[in-house]
Amino acid sequence: MGTCGRRGFMASGIALITLPAAAQGPAHHGGLYESLREPGRTGLPEAAARQRVFDSPAPAAEQPGRWIERAPLPLPRSEMAWAAERDGRFHLLGGYAEQRVDRPYHHVYDPASDTWLAAPPLPLGANHVGVAVLGGTLFAIGGFTAQNNTPHDRCFALERGTQAWRSIAPLPRPTGAIACVAEGGRLHAVGGGIGTGFEARRSVDWHLAYDPAADRWETRAPLPTGRDHTGIVALDGRIHVIGGRVDSFHTNSNLHHAYDPAADRWEMRAPFPTARSGHGAVLYRGRIFCMGGEGSNRVFGQNEAYDPRTDSWQHFAPMPTPRHGLGAVVLGDFIHVAGGGPVMGGGVQSAVHEAFTLG
Repeated sequence: MGTCGRRGFMASGIALITLPAAAQGPAHHGGLYESLREPGRTGLPEAAARQRVFDSPAPAAEQPGRWIERAPLPLPRSEMAWAAERDGRFHLLGGYAEQRVDRPYHHVYDPASDTWLAAPPLPLGANHVGVAVLGGTLFAIGGFTAQNNTPHDRCFALERGTQAWRSIAPLPRPTGAIACVAEGGRLHAVGGGIGTGFEARRSVDWHLAYDPAADRWETRAPLPTGRDHTGIVALDGRIHVIGGRVDSFHTNSNLHHAYDPAADRWEMRAPFPTARSGHGAVLYRGRIFCMGGEGSNRVFGQNEAYDPRTDSWQHFAPMPTPRHGLGAVVLGDFIHVAGGGPVMGGGVQSAVHEAFTLG
């Protein structure tokens, strides 16, 4: 991860090392981007202005909320696919960075100090890693070792108070861009992409549940339509899977399904207003907020929220910097969104970190 600062502290039993101020990046958009093909920081690519989209077909919320800038990532990253919150901190794993697509990076954001920290790296560098927290343990599930293809089946866990990841039962089949969430004492892994090479890549409808006590994966009712790069959130005993792509971002989906673990059954919910993939999805103030994502020559700034009480969507203030393949979590009364690609595809990474609040 490069040179780290000398000052460290203990947080949740994990030794976290504060990155030096120079590694935090400037507090403006110049120098917050980097190409996958050429080293060196750059400004926002010109293509971003042509591809960005902010308009939503959903009705506007009465209170739109606002975005603020937070400390940028230590280095530009994208295609992490997901992120997780544990003990009030933001964990961001793997992805593209520094001209590689198989980085093992593990950065942690501390909102109290507005600082990014270095934490134990993944045992196997990958992009589009499934990430979730169950019972205080951070899990990393599958991922791709090539650019958005060539998945692996390895899975890892990082408990509180430990300094190294441990291997757990592998996935039954190699999968990347698999959506993961904890519900009912199980870790659910839904959908995903398989195949070696872009021509062989396809989406799957697989649905697996991991039992941590038995260290075993179980098969559950498949997702009604195979998708990857989806949003996933657990809410009121249901698992919501929103949007995503069917094989490619040229065929994005607006499908929204909810899974009932007790009945082992999926049900339709109000469709996603803006079909997209590679977006963030979080539970905030009782609603599911989805922000960012990409499509054909499109990078979305939309910030749309689902209300389960009315089975309906509204749109809120869009992200100032549209991105996809980002990490998103809720910390306190803010939705934090970090990293991601500002143009379609994986050619450019960003260190941008913005936070949304209704407060």
